[in-house]
Amino acid sequence: MSGVRAETEDAARRRTLIVLTRYPEPGRTKTRLIPALGAGRAAELHGRMTGRVMLRARQFADSSRVSIEVCHDGGSTEDMAAWLGADLTCRPQGDGDLGRRMAVALKAAFDRGVEAAVLVGTDCPDISPRIIEDAFGALTTHDLVLGPAEDGGYYLIGLTRNAPGLFEDMTWSTDRVLRDTLARAGRLGLKTALVDTLPDVDRPRDLLVWEKAAARPARPPLSVVIPALNEADNIGPTLAEVARSPGAETIVVDGGSRDHTADIARTYGARVLETAPGRGPQMNAGAARAAGRQLFFLHADTRPPPGFDRIIDRVLRHAGVAAGAFELGIDGPGPGLRWIEMTANWRARLAKLPYGDQGLFLAADVFHRVGGFPDLPIMEDFVMVKRLRRRGRIVVAPARVRTSARRWRSYGLGRNTVRNQLIVAAYSLGVDPRRLARWYDSHRDPSPPGRTETA
Repeated sequence: MSGVRAETEDAARRRTLIVLTRYPEPGRTKTRLIPALGAGRAAELHGRMTGRVMLRARQFADSSRVSIEVCHDGGSTEDMAAWLGADLTCRPQGDGDLGRRMAVALKAAFDRGVEAAVLVGTDCPDISPRIIEDAFGALTTHDLVLGPAEDGGYYLIGLTRNAPGLFEDMTWSTDRVLRDTLARAGRLGLKTALVDTLPDVDRPRDLLVWEKAAARPARPPLSVVIPALNEADNIGPTLAEVARSPGAETIVVDGGSRDHTADIARTYGARVLETAPGRGPQMNAGAARAAGRQLFFLHADTRPPPGFDRIIDRVLRHAGVAAGAFELGIDGPGPGLRWIEMTANWRARLAKLPYGDQGLFLAADVFHRVGGFPDLPIMEDFVMVKRLRRRGRIVVAPARVRTSARRWRSYGLGRNTVRNQLIVAAYSLGVDPRRLARWYDSHRDPSPPGRTETA
């Protein structure tokens, strides 16, 4: 394990997120807001804005091999540790205008062997882990990445190498900064990418931007994680239902689809991650990048019930609850499907053993404490629920998901049920999951691999 840890730490040192800020001293911080707020309240606002950006930075760094450092103006090392936390690396900015201070911070990072550095300010309250991730992603194919601000400047800059000519003799705090920087980048031969344009808070007229941002939680309450593989025919209706809860973050983890699954997911505003196939590892990858306090694992062919986010929050607020799921509903007519629904819901309520196609949800900290889904080729949801039962109650919420009937229709209702129960029984008796997965694949229907289906 020490070798893995060293490799992870080395990877983090090769990518650095730099936060440029000031110590919130009244009279020296957010001076253009002092006429509207007064020196004390302007400094307090700067402190809150920096705290918001640091939360987003930590959310990103927690799930990525990236280190964080703070380059500050004013305040001692002790002041910065007391303000932002002793776990951060803090360095004084040095003298000079904004361009010189950014150039010095970036050069110092490259001198330490960093291969990609992204620098952000603290004036844009809408900066998110996704934007930071997009910036580092852009640096895998570009030399320079910029985050344009609506006032003509930029709130983010990333580089893969030192570029001092980019910052020298620039007229800062004008609406030409971004345009002039792009022109210089072209002359320097830098291949450039842009991420989202955001509003910033510099002048009294910008305070409404902060008020709107502050009214939204810095951390989404819920992240919906959807593992997918060749689900272009099914994922659209699922994402349409998820989108009815705009406060939820949606992450689709694509396991190497050969169709348009990922493109469809992006049209619904989902964040798309790409991994190797395997439902358990896919869900773990999505959870690692999720920002929500609660996690909802949903199959790509399963639509959640209306108001699912409120139901999840209500269930998880009860003391002693480790996790929850919804009742199973299967699309399609017929007494056979109704019997499967009924027996699956009895099992889930009486044995406290819902399966993955019922939509498993739990608090993010509980997920991480139990170690996530096991790295198994099959039965990952079964094992996960058994782990969670040791931590508290498993609740089946009185609302139904609607899942596709395709696997029952294609394989046969009776045969599908018998097969699934044989797999559960064999696993419980100690049969190697890899052997079960090979047997499952030899009798597999068109469903994605790694599925443990409901009875």
